[in-house]
Amino acid sequence: MPVINIHITGMTCNGCASHAEATLNALPGVQAQVSYDHAMARVETTGEVDEARLLEAIEASGYHGKLENSDEQPRSGDANSPLHIAIVGTGSASFAAAIKAAEQGARVTLIEAAEVIGGTCVNIGCVPSKILIRGATLVHLQTHHGVEGLPFNTPVIDRGAMVRQQQQWVDKLRHAKYESILDSQPHIELIRGMARFLNRNTLIVTAPDGSEKAVHADRILLATGASAALPKVPGLKNTPYWTSTQALLSERLPQHLIVLGASVVALELAQAFRHLGATVTILARSTLLSRQDEALGEELKNVFEQEGITILSHTRVLKVHHDAGRFVVQTTEGGVEGDQLLVATGRSANTAALDLDKAGVQTEAHGRILVDDHMRTSVEHIYAAGDCTNQPQYVYVAAAAGTRAAINMTGGDATLDLSVLPTVVFTEPQVASVGLSEKQARDQGLDVASRKLDLENVPRALANFDTRGFIKLVAEKHTGHIIGCQILASQAGEIIQSAALAMRHHMTIEELADQLFPYLTMVEGLKLTAQTFSKDVSQLSCCAG
Repeated sequence: MPVINIHITGMTCNGCASHAEATLNALPGVQAQVSYDHAMARVETTGEVDEARLLEAIEASGYHGKLENSDEQPRSGDANSPLHIAIVGTGSASFAAAIKAAEQGARVTLIEAAEVIGGTCVNIGCVPSKILIRGATLVHLQTHHGVEGLPFNTPVIDRGAMVRQQQQWVDKLRHAKYESILDSQPHIELIRGMARFLNRNTLIVTAPDGSEKAVHADRILLATGASAALPKVPGLKNTPYWTSTQALLSERLPQHLIVLGASVVALELAQAFRHLGATVTILARSTLLSRQDEALGEELKNVFEQEGITILSHTRVLKVHHDAGRFVVQTTEGGVEGDQLLVATGRSANTAALDLDKAGVQTEAHGRILVDDHMRTSVEHIYAAGDCTNQPQYVYVAAAAGTRAAINMTGGDATLDLSVLPTVVFTEPQVASVGLSEKQARDQGLDVASRKLDLENVPRALANFDTRGFIKLVAEKHTGHIIGCQILASQAGEIIQSAALAMRHHMTIEELADQLFPYLTMVEGLKLTAQTFSKDVSQLSCCAG
């Protein structure tokens, strides 16, 4: 019979040892002897009970078990024994942390419950959605380009072919950025299964076949991501609604798509399906992009309505019914019928299965793990990063957080500064922001000035025959320092980083206005907007300095 030795802490007398021994021997196929003097259990097993079950039994008795020769906090101090870091999840935060930790000499164990690795961005988020949006934009441009002499063309859309190409690229990028890294990193191991805490230092991993394994680590990083949240609407749960995942993979184009939600994912997909030919109705609980500068949502609403999208603002969904391939959505504004419903009302952290209470890890609303600027949780040696935390849910934030978490887990001191965080909504025109809006600044008691430049004053927008949108800058009055920028424009995502760099380097409006920008570029609009603080740009010559 196999013999397993387990160190036990927490026993105070021989009676404790007898209690622990009786608990172990109650398990099928187990013969155990527990010594109080040696703080050790010697367990013989027929193999019917795995290590994880033994440790759980000891934990249930009120003691703490550790497999002999396993790594666990605190470390022995043996310089020849590498630090062991367990990372739950295999998305952007996880891999950034794993790579950095391995570079620092740590041994890394990645734990993943899903069939594929890579997390949200490459599999069901950023990558496939941007490929869909690119295709939809090309369809739209064939009938909305504004160039004389080029006849309009209504293309025949093969949605199945689009999805197949999309998924081919998902597979390629997942292999290049995730799977191949595992092949080339000998110090990073992948374990398949669902992880949960046994205690602060031990994770129990349940494999797909139901077997369990205990993983002990000196440090633990939680990077389990988030999933689409389902609002509590009567009748919704039992209907064949889409989340963004199903929408991206569907080879069927709906005739009438009803979109529940008015933030980033909802708006990107709503417009993409409209460009592909679907009738689209958006049900917004308040307004479009309600957390951003009010003008962004208002002007994007005008764009959407010009494209034929129906928007019901300040609308609450009361009930959803599905029958014979039709959705009937009852709202405070009346009923809406369509053949498909997309639910995009936010995301909840994937933390429910982790048994965080057994480790003492604190969470907030929607299960998000609370972390500080070092990615530390409420437990000293447990860290968290990415969409499962209270940090902003952007893949580049997740990756940066994962890298810094790894630095800190291996003895460094790295922080994540989110004070200058550029964001993009990939509609057309795009929505991009960084820093404070004018309202946010005033709500914080700041004395600010702002200027909003319509794109009809930007030469490149005129040359593109697309003057939809604006560029807005917000600055402190007494210093002139730029503290915010909001853009609605084609290529806004390519423009916003220049504004972010200006803010990061504490540039003033005057300094930005004095910079050299190449003529007939959209980013020149930043310079023109800065110039409006002191002059009328409509009276300037082309590329006036």
